[in-house]
Amino acid sequence: MSEYKFPTEEVELPSKGLIYAKDNPLSSGKVEIKYMTAKEEDILSNQSYIQKGTVLEKLLKSVIVNKDINIDDLIVGDKNALLIATRILGYGKDYDILVRGQNYTLDMSTLDNREINEDDFEAGKNEFNFTTPATGTVLTYQLATGKLEKQIDREIAGLKKIKKEDTADLTTRLKYIITAVDGNSEKKDIREFIDNKFLARDSRAFREHINQTQPDVNLSYILDNGEEVVVPIGLNFFWPDYS
Repeated sequence: MSEYKFPTEEVELPSKGLIYAKDNPLSSGKVEIKYMTAKEEDILSNQSYIQKGTVLEKLLKSVIVNKDINIDDLIVGDKNALLIATRILGYGKDYDILVRGQNYTLDMSTLDNREINEDDFEAGKNEFNFTTPATGTVLTYQLATGKLEKQIDREIAGLKKIKKEDTADLTTRLKYIITAVDGNSEKKDIREFIDNKFLARDSRAFREHINQTQPDVNLSYILDNGEEVVVPIGLNFFWPDYS
């Protein structure tokens, strides 16, 4: 039997590949993925992957054609774009959700990549600056990749083992994303600033800035009744009956 060539589609990344190093295949701004098969359904139903929280990563590794691509290099927005495209190719564009007891069908093909200002990006560099409105502090920061997210999750999990009531999720994340404060890149000084000197209004402004400017898919969706919802991307996105 001759080898069957699976149909594929090319997905445009919200980042346009601008933050990735030139030698990284993601720098092309496009990723080729294959249509899902029963093999991918095996991955989605693998209880070990589900319990470890790695099921969506395993899925992407399986459908991405270029095996030189490291999933951990992907920023969150680019990963979202690939997951949405994988879902559409696997099960179609319609996604049924339940909102306060009412069923709605969302058309995933209408979700567009958020427009980014390319002037804010230096090709091949995941580094940006933000000046806080209240104190004028210059923060240098990076967009979280899969690798960075894992580091953040490990530290948060470790903190909660020491103190179960610990709610340092926000500050822990900031300590990884912010890479310099007024040009000072010493980690201990960054942590000291976040714990004791980062005003709440500046912290909120910084987080809002990232949410508004980072490359991503616009996950906001207007329902038939005019209500706006954010499309949730998780295991239920592929397995609606999973709970």
